[in-house]
Amino acid sequence: MSSHAPTELIIEAGHTERNYWRDLFRYRELFYFLAWRDVLVRYKQTVIGILWAVLRPLLTMLVFTFVFSRIAKLPAEGVPYPVMVFAAMLPWQLFATSLTEGSGSLINNANLISKVYFPRLIVPASAVIVSFVDFAISMVLLGILMAIYGVWSGWTILLLPVFTVLALLASAGAGIWLAALNVKYRDFRYVVPFIVQFGLYLSPVGFSSNIVPEKWRLLYSLNPMVGVIDGFRWSINGGSTVFPAESLLLSLLVVTALLATGIWYFRKTERTFADVI
Repeated sequence: MSSHAPTELIIEAGHTERNYWRDLFRYRELFYFLAWRDVLVRYKQTVIGILWAVLRPLLTMLVFTFVFSRIAKLPAEGVPYPVMVFAAMLPWQLFATSLTEGSGSLINNANLISKVYFPRLIVPASAVIVSFVDFAISMVLLGILMAIYGVWSGWTILLLPVFTVLALLASAGAGIWLAALNVKYRDFRYVVPFIVQFGLYLSPVGFSSNIVPEKWRLLYSLNPMVGVIDGFRWSINGGSTVFPAESLLLSLLVVTALLATGIWYFRKTERTFADVI
């Protein structure tokens, strides 16, 4: 009777570190599963379901149009004020929702993180998909508003995906930072709503960036969503305004720095998540 030597499993030190980015691709099905699960949970047991994706930016648009256009009499960018505000609300809502979902994603998936190995970056990354679903639904309403007010875009509409991706990258960079910090310092869960609420009024959502004094324009544009919103509006109104090259360049630099440092800090603290969480 022949005997077989038992199979040996060798765990090589640093193996997961060297194959981390390859593992991100290998675990792509987990990414799809988490994203789809979050989408289902978001709209489950809600009275009006996906209509929340339309109602939130629509109601905000009505309030901002009344306050900034009717009362403050601020100028628009050559388009009807409701279209200008709604075109800004979409990238802002995409950023704010992604940031909120991503910052709490590790805590919300504590049971999964403490039991099995997988690249933890998948968790905050998958949270971005939920906000993109809302964004896609609201884009339909933007098209309807543009048709009602007779606003027609030209070739500039083709650059809309570029600004959308930039908004997603901005939320991913900030979200990765906050997700990692939220594990170690639970107080950060109270910081995120403040950032979202305060950021709404610091970003040119209800008004045009052109009303900001020239001497403050550079400092103001360090907010990465300024360039994103300016670019979004520029593509919607058919390029009738000046291309926001300066604010877009600053947005790109800030987003790159946020993403790079966020991933660096996340990877630095990732090995402690299972113990701390």
